[in-house]
Amino acid sequence: MATPPDAPEGAKPWQTLSTRLEFENPWFAITTHDTIAPDGSRPHYGKISFKNRAVAIIPLDDEQHTWLVGQWRFPLGEYSWELPMGGAPRSEDLEAAALRELREETGVTASRLQLIMKLHPSNSVTDEEGYVFLAEGLAPGAPAFDETEQLAIRRLPFTEALAMVMDGRITDGISVAGILKLARLIGA
Repeated sequence: MATPPDAPEGAKPWQTLSTRLEFENPWFAITTHDTIAPDGSRPHYGKISFKNRAVAIIPLDDEQHTWLVGQWRFPLGEYSWELPMGGAPRSEDLEAAALRELREETGVTASRLQLIMKLHPSNSVTDEEGYVFLAEGLAPGAPAFDETEQLAIRRLPFTEALAMVMDGRITDGISVAGILKLARLIGA
């Protein structure tokens, strides 16, 4: 693996000596790796690899309103307000997945879609990729939730969604990053 051109001089990549699959389900796999770290030590490293990419959508209408979805998040044991989002299988086009997730979770369709960021939500333990899209040219419709989803849908001014990020009511990493990025792009 080549060192990226913007890495500091002398930066060394990790080396993998062996990999073992520990657990796998339809959504992710957990592997452990015997490695050589950049400092020469030999740690045993765990990694979670998601089978889908995360796509989040910020629908923004002509009145500068957006939509959030609320749901109980099992891993946290708490309720979460976040951007409409879901998984994009590696075989599915990212834009098609974003439009599908927006329609499924809010009923909203969009005629324009723009990728505004790619991120790695937790790169110390996972190789997960997240993508955030701005959706415009919106039309209302009926949502079509997945069978396990019980979502609340909320339309609100984008500035209120930004306030929810700033005061901690929105804590989902992809939602926080996407809302802050869009706020910067539109000067909110």
